[in-house]
Amino acid sequence: MSLRLKLISALTTILVVAFISVSLFNYNVSRDSARDEIQHSALPLTRDNIYSEMQSGLMRPLFVSSLMANDIFLKDWVAEGETDVVQIMRYLGEIREKYGFFTSFFVSAKTSDYFYYDGVLKTVSKHDRHDVWYYDFVDSGLPYDFDVDSNEAADDILTIFINHRVEDRDGNLLGVTGVGLKMDQVAGLLKTFTEKYSKNIFLVDPEGVVQAHTDKNLIEKLNINDVPGLGSIAREVLDMDRKNPALFKYKNGDETVHLTARFIPEFHWFLIVEQNESIAMKAARDNFIRTLSIGALATLLIIFLSIISINHFQVRLEVQANTDELTGIANRRSFERRVDSAMSKYSKNGSPFSVVLLDIDGFKAVNDTCGHNEGDRVIKEVSGVIDSSIRDSDICARWGGDEFIILVHGDSEQAAIIAERIRSSVENTSVCAEISEKAVEGMIVTVSCGVAQYIVGDTLDSLNIRADNAMYESKDKGKNRVVVA
Repeated sequence: MSLRLKLISALTTILVVAFISVSLFNYNVSRDSARDEIQHSALPLTRDNIYSEMQSGLMRPLFVSSLMANDIFLKDWVAEGETDVVQIMRYLGEIREKYGFFTSFFVSAKTSDYFYYDGVLKTVSKHDRHDVWYYDFVDSGLPYDFDVDSNEAADDILTIFINHRVEDRDGNLLGVTGVGLKMDQVAGLLKTFTEKYSKNIFLVDPEGVVQAHTDKNLIEKLNINDVPGLGSIAREVLDMDRKNPALFKYKNGDETVHLTARFIPEFHWFLIVEQNESIAMKAARDNFIRTLSIGALATLLIIFLSIISINHFQVRLEVQANTDELTGIANRRSFERRVDSAMSKYSKNGSPFSVVLLDIDGFKAVNDTCGHNEGDRVIKEVSGVIDSSIRDSDICARWGGDEFIILVHGDSEQAAIIAERIRSSVENTSVCAEISEKAVEGMIVTVSCGVAQYIVGDTLDSLNIRADNAMYESKDKGKNRVVVA
């Protein structure tokens, strides 16, 4: 068994054994202490989690309405006389679309006009029952509030409005602005909590009227004082200390129901969470099954990611071991293996091969004049030219510094043709022109090439020496040329 397979097997065994052991232990503890856990752990923890998530879900529209109430654009628009309705329509429309709200609005204190994203909906009046909210809110002096009402701008769909006062610098009322959430959205949020925590969850106002519930038919129609069983403790719940959450218990027929409540000051509502004792045991079993299922998926995912990671890093190590870090082409080690393979192939069937050794002319001047960063760019550019000029069967490697070596499967004549193609391409590549413009007058980036064909008895060193001598002969003859050994 390979080391990699042993590692994966050990990881799998540890994960499976650990997860099953922990799951069984948790299940036994839950089964033995379900009642005590409901009263002192599960309900308070669930309540606080829901409270946090509820704040995350409903504080966002409150935050947006606060931003709107303090928006300089809105205040300036009011100060300028509220004449350009298109401006406020576009503003409210952008708020609605950007944050995904059901509606957005502004009610002017000066004109009593109700503006929304499609224009002016109406002029609010104390005689219209739909507008009582506006006058109650203005008279309350509160900076904001939450109000459940039908949305006249959208077929009277039940909506939670987040209202916020808009005042000028002197504290004078300019109007009321805010956004609206479909009650479906809030009901969906509560439904998610109900399914997630296996508990009955809803929101009521200080009078006990249900304001948010998974059953929309109960909203603003049901009072907890009228609910069988719950009604016996409803007054106690509504009179609780609003600074601290509380726990209660009541009988609903033969069933014992545990209840916890917490006042949410931002909404002025009570969050109520109920748990039926008889469901607790089933919940523990279901949780055990879910835990095992999630554990199995997590284990498979971890194993899968581990395999991918191991393979990925193995490939990276192989690449690093065989490529040059700067240019990405082959390095000495990789090139030497290819030459050994070419020699072995030659000894079997006489397939000729040659090497081309080339050096960048004027490279020291580039470094001295333009800096090492520009020098590295030249090396990478030249390596790219070489790589695109050779055949797929050939290989180019960085031999060191500004030297490159190419293994060509063919005789010296074929290698010379390829070397000439490289020389011409380097001379005409854009980087050379850029260097010539940046550097001192007369500086040109070119390459000098030496070609040597393999002969019987050659080693890589001897072959390289002949190619190196040919390359220096090229430099002695004026550079930027190909010389065959």
